[in-house]
Amino acid sequence: MVLFLVHLVNPTQYRFEHLATQLKWRLQEGRGEAVYQIGVEDNGLLVGLTEADMKASLKTLKRMAEKVGADIALLREREVDYDSDKTTRKIAEVLVRKVPDDQQFLDLRVAVLGNVDSGKSTLLGVLTQGELDNGRGRARLNLFRHLHEIQTGRTSSISFEILGFNSKGEVVNYSESRTAEEICESSSKMITFIDLAGHHKYLKTTIFGLTSYCPDFAMLVVSANKGIAGTTREHLGLAMALKVPIFIVVSKVDLCSHGTVERTVRQLERVLKQPGCNKVPMVVSSPDDAVTAAQQFTQSACVTPIFTLSNVSGESLDRLKVFLNILPPLSNSKEQEELMQQLTEFQVDEIYSVPDVGTVVGGTLYSGVCREGERLVVGPTDEGRFLRLKVGSIQRNRSACRVLRAGQAATLALGNFDRSFLRKGMVMVSPKMNPTICCQFEAAIVLLFHAKTFRRGSQVTIHVGNVRQTATVQYLHGKDELRTGERAVVRFHFIKHPEYLRLGAKLLFREGVTKGIGHNLSQKIVLSLGQWCLCKNVHCSNVF
Repeated sequence: MVLFLVHLVNPTQYRFEHLATQLKWRLQEGRGEAVYQIGVEDNGLLVGLTEADMKASLKTLKRMAEKVGADIALLREREVDYDSDKTTRKIAEVLVRKVPDDQQFLDLRVAVLGNVDSGKSTLLGVLTQGELDNGRGRARLNLFRHLHEIQTGRTSSISFEILGFNSKGEVVNYSESRTAEEICESSSKMITFIDLAGHHKYLKTTIFGLTSYCPDFAMLVVSANKGIAGTTREHLGLAMALKVPIFIVVSKVDLCSHGTVERTVRQLERVLKQPGCNKVPMVVSSPDDAVTAAQQFTQSACVTPIFTLSNVSGESLDRLKVFLNILPPLSNSKEQEELMQQLTEFQVDEIYSVPDVGTVVGGTLYSGVCREGERLVVGPTDEGRFLRLKVGSIQRNRSACRVLRAGQAATLALGNFDRSFLRKGMVMVSPKMNPTICCQFEAAIVLLFHAKTFRRGSQVTIHVGNVRQTATVQYLHGKDELRTGERAVVRFHFIKHPEYLRLGAKLLFREGVTKGIGHNLSQKIVLSLGQWCLCKNVHCSNVF
């Protein structure tokens, strides 16, 4: 949230109280963040302030922030020409940040995409560990979860890494904090990176990470010496199909000449400007550009920032940190409040067995509020039923948390609940919800790419949120078959067990090289199916 102020020089007490109240409200609207532009009129005219007036205005803004318990950080100053006045005039942009009263910190999720060996895990290792890479991948070793990942250097599973920023905009990572809990305690803003696999063999895992973990943004990492190769285009297309705002990082600039880096950037610009993308590339070449990119990125869906950096020399790494520090949340406090007023719905993405704790599930709270000791139901089982359970302890980013709010990711301890009853794709909901499940559903789809024809009887893997299951195409309304680029309303049938589907949810399906997107259709159809599927014996072949 950007606010314009001409000056704040020696305001009256009444004016000061009014400005402080306005700042408090703006911080609530921005979920703990606001950017003030001093020396700019409400209509956007850059009038600027003299050096003395600027110092006085910054002092007043600092007093306002202290009154509401916030801190300020000067982002940038610029000289402006105003009329024929020869006096040097400046405008300043100031970040005001405060931990919201109702939560621990502002949390943004960033999915990390890119082809294998593009440097995704190395970049995250450098950002979160605070140490540069040695050129042989040392920085990524702390991120790998399996032995074969360490041996091959390739990510095959989904891992999570955190990068914090304190109220003054300073980086908080493992270089000064020993545990994740210390990072959370010291941070006002947290960036949770979702490290996804780049190899085509693990594409289903990458898609699951994009659809299930509800990332706010996506970071596409491209190797400067290889350019757009392998799964790069595919990952870009997936993020765009799911409407996840994306920015690009060109890594390994230390391995090639300046001309090679420029050639890779121009290649990216051409792809982004193509009719299927319709993006406006913005190359970030200075910290000032990083501030502008962060502000324009969330205001316009077309803008795509491009960073060029090195994980070995650290070249231009600070620009990315400035960008992440200022990057505002996509949803405001009003939208989050509306989700919190709904009934509890937690999607199960991961299942663990922890010694002395019992069964633990990880995932994202889509709506409502979840507290320790709350009683929920989990399902659907293979028979279409929901089972009762009780939530024990809650952890966010590996630190204890008593209350979980809509949009937040966490792990929930379920005590001695039998793990064999659980699977990925289930939901934990309030018993008051009467959840709707189905074995068949209809969706309006567009076929992005298919080598042959898409017709009745085709089997595809469906991705809807955290649901991932094979389904059969039972019927195409008004058509016998589909080809690339065509649209239709299609009836799908899950071949294994019923699933919980949210009405209007984004849908993505694939079959080898076949890819398509769509969304669930009318409530009437899905509800009738769901009510039928709630019976004890599910025989979906007799639904219609």
